[in-house]
Amino acid sequence: MLLDRIEVVTLFVDDIDEAKAFYQKVFAPEVVYEDAVSSVLKFSGTMINLLKVTEAPQLVEPSAVAAPGSGARVLLTIKVDAVDAVCAELRKLGVTLLNGPIDRPWGRRTAAFADPSGHVWEVAQELR
Repeated sequence: MLLDRIEVVTLFVDDIDEAKAFYQKVFAPEVVYEDAVSSVLKFSGTMINLLKVTEAPQLVEPSAVAAPGSGARVLLTIKVDAVDAVCAELRKLGVTLLNGPIDRPWGRRTAAFADPSGHVWEVAQELR
């Protein structure tokens, strides 16, 4: 049994329309599926499912869905060639960086930003 192929990451979002607009503006992904409570976006070999938080309990019960603003619980990293250039483009799109660009001791230059529901994304470049 090999559990090594992530197909979809589902992000619970507070405002589905705001989330869709943010992801279209920042990532410009292909939309694989969309309805009133979700939007499935293709990111190369993985898909991101933006799901309205009201639909989330049935997927995780008996666990609870974390309250909005309770803090970061996930960091999604995208490998890029030039973090500083990507950050400049993000700023042009009106995206506020949480941190970075910064050189990390593990050999990466990184910067992080959050979507409207607080999911944190990181762009990372290998340092040589």
